[in-house]
Amino acid sequence: MAKKTTTKADNKKSDATDRETELEKALQKITKAFGEGAVMKMGDRPELKIDVVSTGILSLDLALGVGGLPRGRIVEIYGPESSGKTTIALQTIAELQKTGGKAAYIDAENAMDPKYASELGVNIDDLLLSQPNSGEQGLEIAEMLIESAAVDVVVIDSVAALVPKAEIEGAIGDSHVGLQARLMSQALRKMAGTINNTNTLVIFINQLREKVGIVFGNPEVTPGGRALKFYASVRIEVRKGQQVKDGKNVVGFASKLKVTKNKVAPPFKTVETTMSFGHGIEHNTDMINLATDKDNDLDVITKSGSWYNYGKERLGQGLVNASHYLDEHPEVSKEIEAKIREQSAPKPKEEDKKKDTAKDEKTTTDKKPEEKPTTDKKPDDKKDDPSSFGVDRLV
Repeated sequence: MAKKTTTKADNKKSDATDRETELEKALQKITKAFGEGAVMKMGDRPELKIDVVSTGILSLDLALGVGGLPRGRIVEIYGPESSGKTTIALQTIAELQKTGGKAAYIDAENAMDPKYASELGVNIDDLLLSQPNSGEQGLEIAEMLIESAAVDVVVIDSVAALVPKAEIEGAIGDSHVGLQARLMSQALRKMAGTINNTNTLVIFINQLREKVGIVFGNPEVTPGGRALKFYASVRIEVRKGQQVKDGKNVVGFASKLKVTKNKVAPPFKTVETTMSFGHGIEHNTDMINLATDKDNDLDVITKSGSWYNYGKERLGQGLVNASHYLDEHPEVSKEIEAKIREQSAPKPKEEDKKKDTAKDEKTTTDKKPEEKPTTDKKPDDKKDDPSSFGVDRLV
């Protein structure tokens, strides 16, 4: 009796089967030890769509690629003094409160202005505020709020003001090398998992410092060490531009927002908008500028001369009047915003379409066809008998 020979292909197939079996066993052990969902295939996750909180600034929402700041993630907003960092955080809180969400503000700088927050649309009666005595206290309060899973957004203003307790108790002039960096690194290690599990958005506002002796390259750095740069899913750089004047009076300034890091969408997108004193970034003004920018290729608002039009409806002559019209007609503003978001949404690639088609075809193929009942009808001997072909040829 001849021995059965095994080929390399058979061995590979056998090894692959064994590996799959071992993997299944390992997954079952992990599930039993740590619970359902402790490890799974990425495609099996039900929450593939990222949940976001709008910033209230449509141009920034679109630049972020997912429609806002992602929940369950850490976000860093940094830039020079008086550039609008706190304004962006407060406008995000205002948008969250419109949907019934809860927010907390850790004011380490002790510089919160309730009147300005109200002007931006924040409901200060519903906003949780903490002014901690030290960096440790501020971060512990933030951790407790995150663990409660009852707060949707936590803002920490600012990282530079999170002074370690040892530095507060020491004398001015004492050296505390790396103390704040270690504090931030430890806090972020502890909080990162909880932030994801509770789906809380945590916003760190940060300042800028300059390294001494840097001749080439950018000397600017953010305080608090490198840990925040790694743990942050999104980093937004805020820069102050030229002054905006109404006659001789300065009423605001141009603001440049750059997404320098983005783990949920392509990064490095830049937005230019206007920051008004006392009002922040006005939603409708920003939206009109976004819709009429030729680079965005949007067909929502048209401009003929100095007039702004939405379809057959005239919004007003000049940006100020058009924006004022949308302030008085919020339903039109919402309709325009919805169309801009729809037209700006990323379109599915041809490869994705092909994958979806292939999946559908595979699903159809995997369905077993109904077995037809067998009959006792004898097959045609001439048709199935190999020898008959030879006979036909000879004949």
